[in-house]
Amino acid sequence: MHDHPTTDDYQWPTCTAPRCGRQLWVAETGRWICRPCEDATATRLAELPGLYARLDTTAMLMRGARRQSGGASGTKTPPIPPRLEVLALVGPGGVAARLSAVEDAWRQALGWTVAPWRGSAAQALPEQVTFLRNNLLWAASSYDEVGQDVEEIRRLHAECTALASGEKRPGRVAIGHCPVRVDGILCGEQLTATTNTHRVRCHGCGTRWDGLGEWRDLRAAQEAVLVEMGGAAA
Repeated sequence: MHDHPTTDDYQWPTCTAPRCGRQLWVAETGRWICRPCEDATATRLAELPGLYARLDTTAMLMRGARRQSGGASGTKTPPIPPRLEVLALVGPGGVAARLSAVEDAWRQALGWTVAPWRGSAAQALPEQVTFLRNNLLWAASSYDEVGQDVEEIRRLHAECTALASGEKRPGRVAIGHCPVRVDGILCGEQLTATTNTHRVRCHGCGTRWDGLGEWRDLRAAQEAVLVEMGGAAA
């Protein structure tokens, strides 16, 4: 169990990873993210080179493409890869570039020089992963923006995994605004939900609703806010 103070005005530190927010244990005091988020990030980093290798293939890029005749000559020319989402991850601005941004930020915070050029994305990725894994414990404990970097690595891993496995990403829909008041001020953040989870989390105030019962509570609170605002307008 957590060993939390009972002082009413004391706010126990929480994990800064956007999708976590759990309270830190006593042994985690001074950290910016919890150990489960650190472990999950280390695992995702270790899997990224393999996922990249699966995506960076002609077969993956050209899946679903059809060759078209080149007119009267009868020659055939290869089409533009139809899977632009794959190209976006393996090409410029993709996996390697996004990890490079994280690595450069960490190096700057450590007072180290920016990483030297390492050639292609396939050549750079293993070294980026090694650097980030080797310095993940430092970031978890000493780098105040690590929560956002953990979320970026999570998103990157999820995008690669979905494409490599052929999964269709669930659609995300808006479900109204957050009805929670923080210090008397309405949060109002746009809430979204997907078909593959029963959890809704506000990225503004961090409030979570999990399961059908809490979803009903959320809807009731949203309707109450609308009634209140309608009355104020009148």
